[in-house]
Amino acid sequence: MSSAVDLAPQELRVLVAVAEEGGFSAAAVRLGTTQSGVSHGVRGIERKVGVVLFERGRFGARPTPAGARTVAHARRVLRMLETLVREARDTPTGEIAGPLRIAAFRSAALHLLPPVLERLSARHPGIEATVTVVREVGPGTAGEVAEGRADLGIAGLGTGSPIPPQLVGDVLLEEPYALVHPAGHPDPRSLPLVDWTENCSSCTRQWWAAQDWIPAATVRAEDDGAVLSMVGSGLGMAIMPALSLTAAPPGTEITDLGPERPTRRVGYVTTPELAATAAVRALVRELRGSVKPQVSGE
Repeated sequence: MSSAVDLAPQELRVLVAVAEEGGFSAAAVRLGTTQSGVSHGVRGIERKVGVVLFERGRFGARPTPAGARTVAHARRVLRMLETLVREARDTPTGEIAGPLRIAAFRSAALHLLPPVLERLSARHPGIEATVTVVREVGPGTAGEVAEGRADLGIAGLGTGSPIPPQLVGDVLLEEPYALVHPAGHPDPRSLPLVDWTENCSSCTRQWWAAQDWIPAATVRAEDDGAVLSMVGSGLGMAIMPALSLTAAPPGTEITDLGPERPTRRVGYVTTPELAATAAVRALVRELRGSVKPQVSGE
């Protein structure tokens, strides 16, 4: 007996709307239907898949663990249906067009992507690229791709942050860390350490633990831009990757940490399905053309 479940695209849209709006009523407004229609639709979907997808209560509707996985799949399926139609229409002309959703951590969005997207737009003006800045903490940019909210993510990759098993990707570059401190300071290593949550990888932390001159962070900032601002104001020194230091502000000075300095690998991740689409392939070509990978393995 077949166990296949036949879900229509509109049913997938209902699941996504309920998850993103946090309730049946708000989802109904978004979908242009009634609250009872959405509620009935969700019950029907739950009967088909055989599991409860949403917890109901005064708080509204929250996805269960099974529901969260189902919603992520629903987003990805809907995106592929959209891409199927788009590429079918574009194939006769060879044009590449349509939306392209990119998730990137802050320094990649500021310093890596702009020239890449400029070249992409020049070659394929029909591509409508949008960039969402995502903190590289927890699931990070890879989580945005896995959840179906982004087509491609620029992520920190390595032994501590491997490519999630359901995604594909590759390393684009390996950027070195350096010491940044107030310009002209006679002994920058004596200053307090300024740090931020995203400045973290297993390799970097292992290197830090072996350096007896690095104190515990006494100042913590929200992001790398705030760290640089604090360093420029004379509040301390920081150890930061090259992308973050691309536009170091006046009043700061960058000092090399020597041959044993830590590095951070930056790469891209996408889904196996989207990796084969024309827009993602075009973006990956531009990304590869803009950087020269310095490593080939761990």
